[in-house]
Amino acid sequence: MSNNERLSIGKRASWVAIIGNIALTSVKAFIGFIAGSTAMIADAFHSASDLVGNVIVLHGLKISNQPPDEEHHYGHGKAESIVAKIIAILLFLTAFGIGLSAIKTIRNPNLEAPSSIAIWPALISIVFKEWMYRYTVRVGKKIDSPALIADAWHQRTDAFSSVAALIGITGAVLGYPILDPLAGIVVAGMIGKAGFSVYWDAVNQLMDPAPSKEVIEDIRKLTMEIHGIHDIQDIRARKLGNQIFVDMKICVDQYISVAEGHNLAGKAKHSILSNIENTKDVFIHVNPCGVYDNTNADFNNTKTKED
Repeated sequence: MSNNERLSIGKRASWVAIIGNIALTSVKAFIGFIAGSTAMIADAFHSASDLVGNVIVLHGLKISNQPPDEEHHYGHGKAESIVAKIIAILLFLTAFGIGLSAIKTIRNPNLEAPSSIAIWPALISIVFKEWMYRYTVRVGKKIDSPALIADAWHQRTDAFSSVAALIGITGAVLGYPILDPLAGIVVAGMIGKAGFSVYWDAVNQLMDPAPSKEVIEDIRKLTMEIHGIHDIQDIRARKLGNQIFVDMKICVDQYISVAEGHNLAGKAKHSILSNIENTKDVFIHVNPCGVYDNTNADFNNTKTKED
């Protein structure tokens, strides 16, 4: 999948979420206000934070797909992980605001039950947000986008918060008005938990995690299929956003020419780039079999790039 195709798919998912969240936020805020429902107003703020997150994700996708430049030699793939951290911070702030508002409402001695009309937007939100979660996470996995996957979980927390709001509103309508602000506190807790999860995943992405063991094994098999490469002495790979960068050390016959060793490394690199999806670049150091000292110092001090 090309960068342009990936960006187009990601932008489409973001715009669907933006339009949906504009509609939901407007409906929830309006009905929550006229119905006097703390839980529904809190839920509207959550949808508004989703909307802000959608816009940030859209810009993050655009930045991450920009090519390398003089200041970013490895491209801009980490932009999506940074976006995921921003979404997590938005979730924390939303949780704090909702929780504070709910506590203030509980301390009000003249609690009033909201109108039953507040039940309907909660039901609509549950259905729509669960659909949005499934749609966005599917697209995020398809294009391997940490930002979209984080945004998908943001969408799902809105569905969960709508469930809590629905329970609180229904209970309040049935004669237990304190359940409405209590539901707001539950919503805040759920949003805060989701924020922590998204933040932790984003931090892990920024630490250049290795791709899966299956991907490493595929790289090994493709390399060993090249006639003339006798062994692989080291494979290191890291992910920047959805992009994979590979560092390898291979062993070849010590009596072949430098040009022949270079050619074998080039074949391995071409095979990996052609068959391992999202691989951006491969650096291969060629060692002569039988005289190689396998140490980290050797790897760090003598590695050269083979094209």
